[in-house]
Amino acid sequence: MPVAKEQIRQIIADNNLNSVADVYTLLRDSFKDILQELMEAELDASLGYAKNHKGDVRTSNKRNGHSTKTLKSQYGEFQIDVPRDCEGEFEPKLIPKYKKDISGIEEKVISLYARGMSTRDIHDQIQELYGMELSAEMVSKITDKILPEVREWQSRPLNPVYPFVFMDCIHYKVREDGRILSRAAYIVLGITAEGYKDILSITVGANESSKFWMGMLNDMKNRGVQEVLFFCVDGLAGFKEAISAVYPDAQIQRCVIHMMRNSFKYVNYSDLKQFSSDFKSVYNAPSETAALSELEKIREKWGKKYPMRLVIGRITGKMSVPSSSFPMTSGASCIPQIS
Repeated sequence: MPVAKEQIRQIIADNNLNSVADVYTLLRDSFKDILQELMEAELDASLGYAKNHKGDVRTSNKRNGHSTKTLKSQYGEFQIDVPRDCEGEFEPKLIPKYKKDISGIEEKVISLYARGMSTRDIHDQIQELYGMELSAEMVSKITDKILPEVREWQSRPLNPVYPFVFMDCIHYKVREDGRILSRAAYIVLGITAEGYKDILSITVGANESSKFWMGMLNDMKNRGVQEVLFFCVDGLAGFKEAISAVYPDAQIQRCVIHMMRNSFKYVNYSDLKQFSSDFKSVYNAPSETAALSELEKIREKWGKKYPMRLVIGRITGKMSVPSSSFPMTSGASCIPQIS
């Protein structure tokens, strides 16, 4: 329910709010009062009658005072009085018995950790934002909680067949022992027979190599993937041999995006946008015949300005043949081979 501006001004005046810290203190106290009333209402519902009720009641159970509990919230720490009953049956659902952190702090710590922040940085960030003292050891304990889930995900069983599998690598910087180092995240994306995307694996390595990919392919097979129809990969040396060793019957399609990027370095920047647009008609063609026809149009338009043999040859290498042999489907690219 929105609060009128006049009410806000009155709240500011009544509470002498002069800083952000004052606002947070007010929010914390208000938050505490609201939680207190909600918990009292929970006990009312559990007992079946409200506090100070003077009529008949259907239970022999009664209120039995309060116990003090310290909570951590997004507004800082505060104490709350948890209502009790004589028979010990009441357990608040709003704030479960052993829960002391209602700030979602663990999720925040893991989110900051996933963004590459060190335990020291996370400690400082939490302290600055929420006024909570969170030791580096506690940060490490929280982040370690996700490791079993990661390992379980990495070893989960996979489908026996994937029509399409895309393999690529993302390079990024990490901080390790006070140094900034390059790392590579090897990502395998599968397309199921039903057409859904499925991240099959994400593994971090020192740098991209066909040997590392070979290990990931063997891991896929051990997790149940018996057949892949198409692999879409970049031009890393040894990639084709690694795939053929594990899945000898699979077709290997060179990634169109990688090929286009490699070839466009031969095109002037002023022509790049139009040249790229023209080539879409080639790799979006419904068949090899149609793709060859579109390619001929590009030769006629750009052939005098650029060495088409060099530019197009970079795009339509021998690893791009498979998809041009099949009818066009969503996600495929019919790039013909240049003889």
